[in-house]
Amino acid sequence: MKHLFILFVAIAFVACMPKKEKLKYPMTKKVDTLDVYFGHEVADPYRWLEDDMSEETGEWVKAQNLCTQDYFSKISYREKIEERLTKLWDYPKISAPFNKGGNYFVFKNDGLQNQDVVYVKETLEGEERVILDPNKLSEDGTVALTNFTPSKNGKHLAYGVSRGGSDWRELYVRDIKSGNDLNDHIQWAKFSGISWFKDGFFYSRYPEPKEGDALKGENKDSKLYYHKVGTPQADDNLIYENSDKPDWGFSGGVTDDEKYLIISVTESTSGNALYVKDIENEGKVIKLIENFDNDFWVVDHIDGKLWVTTNYQAPKYKVIAIDLNNYAPENWVDFIPEKEGVLQSVNLIGGKIIAQYLKDAHSHVEVYSMGGEYNYDIDLPVLGTVGGFSGEKEDSVTFYTITSFTTPSTVYKYNVEKNISEKYQESEIDFNPENYETKQVFYESKDGTKIPMFIVHKKGIELNGNNSVLLYGYGGFNISLTPTFSIGRLIWLEQGGVFALMNLRGGGEYGEEWHDAGTKLKKQNVFDDCIAAAEYLIDEKYTSKGKIALLGGSNGGLLVGAVINQRPELFGAAIPAVGVMDMLRYHKFTIGRYWAADYGTSEDSEEMFKYLHEYSPIHSIRNDIKYPAVLVTTADHDDRVVPAHSFKYIATLQENYKGINPVIIRIESKAGHGAGKPTEKIIEEYSDMYAFMFENTGLEPKY
Repeated sequence: MKHLFILFVAIAFVACMPKKEKLKYPMTKKVDTLDVYFGHEVADPYRWLEDDMSEETGEWVKAQNLCTQDYFSKISYREKIEERLTKLWDYPKISAPFNKGGNYFVFKNDGLQNQDVVYVKETLEGEERVILDPNKLSEDGTVALTNFTPSKNGKHLAYGVSRGGSDWRELYVRDIKSGNDLNDHIQWAKFSGISWFKDGFFYSRYPEPKEGDALKGENKDSKLYYHKVGTPQADDNLIYENSDKPDWGFSGGVTDDEKYLIISVTESTSGNALYVKDIENEGKVIKLIENFDNDFWVVDHIDGKLWVTTNYQAPKYKVIAIDLNNYAPENWVDFIPEKEGVLQSVNLIGGKIIAQYLKDAHSHVEVYSMGGEYNYDIDLPVLGTVGGFSGEKEDSVTFYTITSFTTPSTVYKYNVEKNISEKYQESEIDFNPENYETKQVFYESKDGTKIPMFIVHKKGIELNGNNSVLLYGYGGFNISLTPTFSIGRLIWLEQGGVFALMNLRGGGEYGEEWHDAGTKLKKQNVFDDCIAAAEYLIDEKYTSKGKIALLGGSNGGLLVGAVINQRPELFGAAIPAVGVMDMLRYHKFTIGRYWAADYGTSEDSEEMFKYLHEYSPIHSIRNDIKYPAVLVTTADHDDRVVPAHSFKYIATLQENYKGINPVIIRIESKAGHGAGKPTEKIIEEYSDMYAFMFENTGLEPKY
């Protein structure tokens, strides 16, 4: 069998024919695997590809990649795209500085560094020095920083790294003064924060996985630990676990006064229980909230009360005060009531409360007194997305960033007392935003719901139906898509392409009700919203059928796969990136079971099984329709949405599709779900993606 696969690899490079001729894809064997759901038999002939570490799967990956590389080698302008993208990318980037423990920290990138570098200085005007350079942790930039938490006393910082894109994190401790690491080394942390307390910190981790299971096995039995600096991991104190609930996850955070440990308990991506432990007096764990019906995020402990952001009886979120001596829900007090906008975050700075809201999917910031009275808005320079406002509570100055579709991230210095913003750092890039315009429209979905969509393009565009459109969406897990700057997207815009971003149901743009409207047995709403967006762009003469490229990642990859099964004729190209493509088995890998709150599972009921089976991208592929060109992207270290989803999907599509449009897969090595990917790999991937979209929507770049 091994020799047979080597033969497939050898012929794959010559087998992929030029565009307009049907590609000859590497052979993918089929096996007799059958599952039964509520009496319904479902074949899974490519189950063997779930073993992504096997030699057989490895040879299949090589063959598919050779085929894909050959396809791109025939696109004459592909290298020009990479050259232009590299030039655009090469400009200095800086984060908003923040103060912690008497030091100011800032992340910088000189342009093409694979990973951002962390600098520290004692005062805003002081001399800065490098405190952590992730680029020195690997030769190829595939070790990325995941956590960065300075201690309250300013002596140490704890940081986490991931290797090759995996969600697994290794934690280390560095002396801030010397810049040297101590001997501390913690393994098998995942989705863990770091919260300092005295001479150590709280973190959460899972048991060490069995050999071969690290990137695909289910993650169970989360535990919360305390690590004392200078001691081995084996000596860490177990703070909390629940052996009766192996599916639950635990994370810990310490209030600013170091009196209380807040334990958040989760069983899905929505809703959490909330426990509190008096660590100042070594008290017992108090279970404030024991169900998972709502979200609760503790802001801080102030004068005996916890300030908590929640969607309890407030779909758009509010801040409540919980008296720790009288914490029954009937005694909770609304501190900042629910408003028209969706409350996203709360920061305590300079004796004020800075609350960030979403209004029609863009940022709006309000300032309140510590008594909860509204003071004023912060005047933002552009319609976009804001981040920052971090620092110590007593700071009179903080920093924030703002970005839009055509504005790179710009840092502003904000005087809290005077409510004055001044530009601190802006990016200089080879791109003139004055040549472009952004508009927000509200189109009607299938059931009459109005859906917002941002549209970006060159000024003076002619609405003649001949423009190529890049349509992007997500629609899930209460995640909001807002105006942000993408260097890669500039390649599309400057060549005359139109970019459209959909705020689909399932997201968080209008609060929990908007999110809920795109979950479980209402998931089709998300696909209908996307289809209606494409139809709107066609009806309004922005474009026409076959000139739209549909792009989405993760849950957005599911969106792409489902929509092109339902309405393939609308699109010329489709890129499902790291997508959830097998809706019957997604919950059986790593942390996939957490997604059940949005999706439901094939084991819940016969009704749920049938609903999932009907739209599951793999299971709803047909052999009698014309698919658009499809480029699937995934990575060998993706342990969030395991690559088996994409492997099985492309194998099924290549088997069933009879037309001449390319249906190919790009499998990245030493990369994961996307976070922490080195700049070099991002540029290469974007170059392929945009070349694919140009080639298959009829927009030929002028290079």
